[in-house]
Amino acid sequence: MNISRVRATGSYLPEREVLNQDLKQFPASSLPLIEQKTGIAARRYAGENESTSDLAAQAASTCLRQANLPAEEVQAIILATSSPDRMQPATATRVQSLLGASKAFAFDVNSVCSGGVYGLEIGNSLIQSGVVSNVLVIASEVYSRILNPADFSTYPYFGDGAGAVLLERSEGPAGIIGSILRSDGAGHDVIQVPGGGTMKPYSRMQSPREQYFTMKGKEVYEFAVTRAPEIMRELLASTGLAPECISWVIPHQANVNIINAIAAAVEIPRERFLVNLQRYGNTAGASVFIALDELCRSGEVSSGQIVMLVAFGGGLSWAASAIQF
Repeated sequence: MNISRVRATGSYLPEREVLNQDLKQFPASSLPLIEQKTGIAARRYAGENESTSDLAAQAASTCLRQANLPAEEVQAIILATSSPDRMQPATATRVQSLLGASKAFAFDVNSVCSGGVYGLEIGNSLIQSGVVSNVLVIASEVYSRILNPADFSTYPYFGDGAGAVLLERSEGPAGIIGSILRSDGAGHDVIQVPGGGTMKPYSRMQSPREQYFTMKGKEVYEFAVTRAPEIMRELLASTGLAPECISWVIPHQANVNIINAIAAAVEIPRERFLVNLQRYGNTAGASVFIALDELCRSGEVSSGQIVMLVAFGGGLSWAASAIQF
């Protein structure tokens, strides 16, 4: 059977850094709560002329340079995003054009914050089935454009960024060991952008606020701290891996208290959980890939080690994947 291995990773964070104290629209007395409640001290915002596809292309270009692979040799592009350039066409097609990946087919995946892991398993399946021998999986988000700047419950907690992973067919033992994807449509309205689609086009919005991202914070917290440990244990059982086999866990970078609760619920030490949300905030579907790229560039992951990715987000959706390097 074909095995998908990670050949290279890449990421891109916009230059503009916004610290908590820079959020002048909120009372100064409330700003310390951001870090206290979530661990977030800063985030990056896309430049005026940067869109989701621009960030994606930057991350993908870095990834391809790391792999020494010309864009013309990429066979498929999967872009995970919940903040697309436009309702249509697929944002991935503009990324294809920006890269010059003329031989690739390209499409989007929207599973909100689980999108990167969903895209990874879709790419893995394309390789395993023999459709392609390599797939460029990208996750890119520009949430600064879909958030209400006056909403303290959402605006301070998200940032913009992109990450990329190049998968390729391999005959070696290392690669994607297993993945699990889950969703619960009963929670479809827990995390959402109410306006702009066919259910509520802009012409039928009752308030301009319906164009912005919303979430039910308490329900999201309870969902995340329940489902993430469950799927991690399920993945360990399905792959036959013991908790001590996991060298690193890369969780979705939503909230440090959520990550602490997940770590406490599984038999994997907290120090193995990689956390970078203090610098970038919640970059939604891109967060796992950005952290994975940081881990790969740090030199702290070595041959034979196993990294577990776990994500959770709108839909409701959640996913986990185990990769041996």
